[in-house]
Amino acid sequence: MVATLDKTERLTDILGKLGALGPTLRERALEAERAGRLSDETIADLAATGAFDIASPVEFGGAELSVRQQLDVIIEASKWDGSVGWVVWAGASTDWIPAGSGPRVLEEVYGSEWAGPRVAGSSHFPASRGRAQRVDGGWIISGGPWTFATASLWAPFTNLGCIAEDPDGTYLVAAQVPRDELVFLDDWHVAGMRGTGSISVKLQSDELFVPEYRGVDFRRITSGAIESGLAGSLWKAPALGWSFSLMAGMSIGIAQGALERFLERSAGRSIRGTSYKNQLEAPLTHLMLAEVHSKIQSAVLMMRANADETDRLGELAAAGTPADAEYLQLFSARVLMETAYAAKWCAEAIELLQRNSGATAIMDFEPIQRSWRDARVITLHGALNLEALSENYGRLMAGIQPHQFAGITTLDRFTPAPATRPTERRSSR
Repeated sequence: MVATLDKTERLTDILGKLGALGPTLRERALEAERAGRLSDETIADLAATGAFDIASPVEFGGAELSVRQQLDVIIEASKWDGSVGWVVWAGASTDWIPAGSGPRVLEEVYGSEWAGPRVAGSSHFPASRGRAQRVDGGWIISGGPWTFATASLWAPFTNLGCIAEDPDGTYLVAAQVPRDELVFLDDWHVAGMRGTGSISVKLQSDELFVPEYRGVDFRRITSGAIESGLAGSLWKAPALGWSFSLMAGMSIGIAQGALERFLERSAGRSIRGTSYKNQLEAPLTHLMLAEVHSKIQSAVLMMRANADETDRLGELAAAGTPADAEYLQLFSARVLMETAYAAKWCAEAIELLQRNSGATAIMDFEPIQRSWRDARVITLHGALNLEALSENYGRLMAGIQPHQFAGITTLDRFTPAPATRPTERRSSR
């Protein structure tokens, strides 16, 4: 009970500090868009709120909030600026990767003082251009560049997805690389989420030696095959439930912020082509607001339920009574699909607000147009292909196995990988 109270108090403190910082984050958003990244000042200010510690282990001074509590933080950060929410989410939603990589990686990532995201991740999909070759004592990694490396500009390590091929098969390796071994490319020129600085990275040289403990078969991470030494149930929670419940928090926060901004700017504003002098008094506005609320609230309720279930499953596993593999597969497929729906509904809600905001809402200083673009970018994330995710979940509902594929969102991950070398061939396609 004491730990729960401590975490509740820490959550309240973080949310309070984020709320106080929020107007400043919104003011800085246009500058961040033009720069293609958050400023170092913003990263420092966010670090001071504790936002980058929400998923860090308590053994290293982190808050280690529950997934449900982390969701509240992502929503609050995203409400003020979608790019801020994305960077905070990227930091929190990848903490399970070093935790699943073993104690030495954990010590490197969390053992020293750092003001900002602790770890970034890039290209944990089968389309990775990175390659890993096993050698004595570790790996030689090459290739790249590694794309969409959110938070790598500010993290001490970036975890790079690399494809390994040997006589036993093709599989994904997660390689933990220090920032001073990386080159950051100026290639983040996009329609939305411009302030995230989600640039590509490449190696300083053509090849890099990565010690054995820093290069881990990704299946061993996703299956929890490596003992972390961390005591909390968070580290036993299903990774997809954790990462993607939080991802939906970005869509929810952006939509909530857009709704607040609409109500603020619409008071006393007339509606062209009608006799209404105050937009907030018009029935057409009331109908629209009810639809916006319903879309956002549907996303909120789904993601709160998924976050709560993720926490419950972590507690069961920590107590030695994990859920069976069939249920974990079904739940993970559901979370992915429902996250895609939450992103869709929130983007649609913002489009309604945008369409009813008049021509001035297209100006770059107006937060609503940025919310509109940012929310649509989330729906285009490589892991949120709504139709594919819907088919996979529908297949499971019908008693048919989902499509098998390699990568971070694979659903056939519930049989632990071998302790050393892979014995099952995986396609890299």
